[in-house]
Amino acid sequence: MIETSGGTKQRLVAVVGPTAVGKTDLVLRIAGELHAEIVNVDSMQVYRWMDIGTAKPSLRERQAIRHHLLDIADPDEEYNVCRYLDDAERACAEIYSRNKLPLLTGGTGLYLKGFQEGVFSLSEDQAAARNMEETRLREKLENELAEKGRAHLFAKLEKCDSATAARVHPNDTYRLLRALLIFEQTGVPWSVHLDRQKRATVAAGNFVPRREILKIGLVLDRDQLYERINRRTAKMFDAGLLEEVQSLLDRGYGADLKPMQSIGYRHAVKLLSGEWGREEAIRMMARDTRRYAKRQFTWFKKDREIKWFDPGRSDGVMDLVKEYLQG
Repeated sequence: MIETSGGTKQRLVAVVGPTAVGKTDLVLRIAGELHAEIVNVDSMQVYRWMDIGTAKPSLRERQAIRHHLLDIADPDEEYNVCRYLDDAERACAEIYSRNKLPLLTGGTGLYLKGFQEGVFSLSEDQAAARNMEETRLREKLENELAEKGRAHLFAKLEKCDSATAARVHPNDTYRLLRALLIFEQTGVPWSVHLDRQKRATVAAGNFVPRREILKIGLVLDRDQLYERINRRTAKMFDAGLLEEVQSLLDRGYGADLKPMQSIGYRHAVKLLSGEWGREEAIRMMARDTRRYAKRQFTWFKKDREIKWFDPGRSDGVMDLVKEYLQG
């Protein structure tokens, strides 16, 4: 847990859950009543000029409550969990300096887990395999494998993680893909993860200690959530998603960039290119968003510390948060 110089506990509250479940309304209420400032835990909302497709808080909401870690990277910048941890540390320190509560919210489970435990305290299996970007990155690497072969991927591994390449056989496809996946997700070589995990057992002082965080999870009946996703997807197109994506392309941000391959943006690109019609783009975006929400919930439900609530039970959430802060 975080402590002040005087040893007093400094509290942290997080509101998590799948996309479109209703986190925004709840965090605005908590922040308004408890003088909190909101810290983004969404890996896409960090990017500038990507507002509609990421469901970024509105200008009005951001004027009412101070938000952190929004619009801090250009779409062609490398942004990963390690950079996020540094940014979140600074944001929380600033919030504490004003005697306010950091209220973390978003759907990127790896970012929250890393902030609570330290990125190098994640187990080998947890370090990258459950990140919400895993499916896209794994497909990309598997396509490279199919098109260019194992030798090509092994050469990539030698460049980014020579220590792992020295212990992995060039024909060991599983470990080859795993090592590259971890590096692309976290920006840190697999060998570094393993080395620091081993040293952590001997010198725990070298690592960020596990923090105490009250974690609130929001959950809805699946049909309700999916209906929300379907409606929100259509509204994004009505609100100007196509124009937003065209503006990004006009700025020189190519469709092959990692953020431009995310949900909403890749669908809009296909519509703009003429590959899909509007109805097809909306249908596919809604389908992929529903699948993403399912993966998010699968991640979060494995965290036994999360207290689950229906979005309509905000009074119960407020009671729990106030009890935690007074403890």
